[in-house]
Amino acid sequence: MDLNVIWFILLGVLLTGYAILDGFDLGVGILHPLARSDDERRMFMNSIGPIWDGNEVWLVTFGGALFAAFPEAYATIFSGFYIPFMLLLAALIFRAVSVEFRSKVRACAWRAMWDYSFFGASLAATLLFGVAVGNAMIGLPLDERGVYAGGFLHLLRPYPLLVGAMTVAMFAMHGSIFLCLKTEGDLQRRMREWMWHTWGLFLVLYMLATMQTLVAVPGLVQRVAAEPRMAAVAVINVLAIANIPRALHHDRHAQAFASSCVTIAALVCLFSLALFPNLVVSRPNAENSLTIYNAASSAKTLTIMLVVAGIGMPFVLTYTGVIYWTFRGKVRVDDQSY
Repeated sequence: MDLNVIWFILLGVLLTGYAILDGFDLGVGILHPLARSDDERRMFMNSIGPIWDGNEVWLVTFGGALFAAFPEAYATIFSGFYIPFMLLLAALIFRAVSVEFRSKVRACAWRAMWDYSFFGASLAATLLFGVAVGNAMIGLPLDERGVYAGGFLHLLRPYPLLVGAMTVAMFAMHGSIFLCLKTEGDLQRRMREWMWHTWGLFLVLYMLATMQTLVAVPGLVQRVAAEPRMAAVAVINVLAIANIPRALHHDRHAQAFASSCVTIAALVCLFSLALFPNLVVSRPNAENSLTIYNAASSAKTLTIMLVVAGIGMPFVLTYTGVIYWTFRGKVRVDDQSY
């Protein structure tokens, strides 16, 4: 296995970590309007308050690794998606500010403003992530220099929007299961109902997106049939989705959350395998695609980065583990809470 493949896999691991960890954060934000009182809204925010910023470290690390390992792909993606990325940045900023500022003032209007901001920013960020994945799957018009040759509206095609909607439903499902783990009493009972609603919505959109993917991505069926790895991941994905309602029926919320994590991880893995060895697929001119070879840094750079990653990643994993262990259990709200 060469360095280019190793870094492609590491980028997939970072993207998977972010999607799982920040996925339930974003899902909690999407579900925020379901809270019926100020105490419940504070419960929602306190469920992710101590951990949301640590979860975003995975996204920052992914961006930094992409920039250093595959600079040409980084340049193409960030120039082609410039407007969506600015919107995403604004959404992530407003989500963070909403969590930190909401409880600083007790005025109803002040808290309502940040409640809407928290919900809107979480919804917008999730939708933009999904639209970006959809565009990556069906490809972008690139010229011979690997520069994006389309406009902003070209990114809002039906398939990417469908993938965006599926991502919103998936993160809402992920967030509802997480909230069920972190709450109790009447709020937990209502979250159980919403776990079923969000799972049902996700299942419908997942099936629609799967059928459309088979149409929109040429040769994908043949590739899945030819590569046992993709077929195995697809089976794991289906089994994980099917196990969620089974776990919910038996009130095994931790198992349902684990199945939700596996579902997200399998989808990211399928996305990565469908792209490989491409980083940015060019359509209709496939010869202009950016791959892990023509868009990569030098072998020396990739080697140095691998050493740095080997030193730094254990610290990130240790930090994540300590934070989650420290703030385990049910959420409690007091005067010092968010």
